[in-house]
Amino acid sequence: MPRRRGAPVRSAARGALALLLVAAGISHVTWGRRGYRIVVPDWATKMLHTDKDAIVVASGAAEVLLGAGLVALPRERRRIGAAVAAFFVAVFPGNVHQWRTGRSAPGLSTDRARFVRLFLQAPLVAWAWWSTRE
Repeated sequence: MPRRRGAPVRSAARGALALLLVAAGISHVTWGRRGYRIVVPDWATKMLHTDKDAIVVASGAAEVLLGAGLVALPRERRRIGAAVAAFFVAVFPGNVHQWRTGRSAPGLSTDRARFVRLFLQAPLVAWAWWSTRE
C-alpha cells in the first residue's frame, strides 16, 4: 500500500507522543510519584474507592502502556490514539484541581505554570488524535 503524503510527519509525531507518555508514566511511578498525589482531587479517591497514591500509580502505568502500544501495536493505532485522547481528557480535572488549589507538583511550581498547563491539554488531545489517523 502506498504511503500517504505526511505519513513520516505523523509517524514522528506519534513516536514523540509515545516517548512523552512513557517518560511521564515512569515519572508517575518513580521520582515524581509523591508530588503527583497533590494533583489528585479528593473527590476522585471517594469516587474510585482508593487512595491518591493508587491513582497516581495507575495513571502512570496507563501512560506507559499507552505509549508502548502506540509503537508496538501499529494495527491498533487508531484505537490507542482514541484511548490516549480520552486519557488526556480524563486527567484534566486533576490539572484544574491543581491550579485551583495552587499546589505545586513536579515541574509546576508557580501559579502561572499551573494555569498555562491547563491550555496544553487540548493540543495533547489533538496530537493524540491527529498522529494516529491516516
